[in-house]
Amino acid sequence: MRSRYSAFAVGDETYLLRTWHPDKRPRDVGLDPAQRWTRLEILATSGGGLLQNEGTVEFRAHATDGVVHERSRFVRVDGQWVYLEGTHE
Repeated sequence: MRSRYSAFAVGDETYLLRTWHPDKRPRDVGLDPAQRWTRLEILATSGGGLLQNEGTVEFRAHATDGVVHERSRFVRVDGQWVYLEGTHE
């Protein structure tokens, strides 16, 4: 989760697409180069342990023009954690 936030913050679309579940991955992320992310707050986590294959992260990502509050689902694919989907709170 933190690495994906960092990728959004620096505009690394390649990393974001690589860490998106292949069945849900968009063609492009459509990053706004003017967007400035300022802080990530992890509110809650569940699952995601060493022997688990699913996990969720609830977070608030703060930007200069607002806040994104989401509960994200991650799963392991070929041993790597990938973003599956999220619901906005």
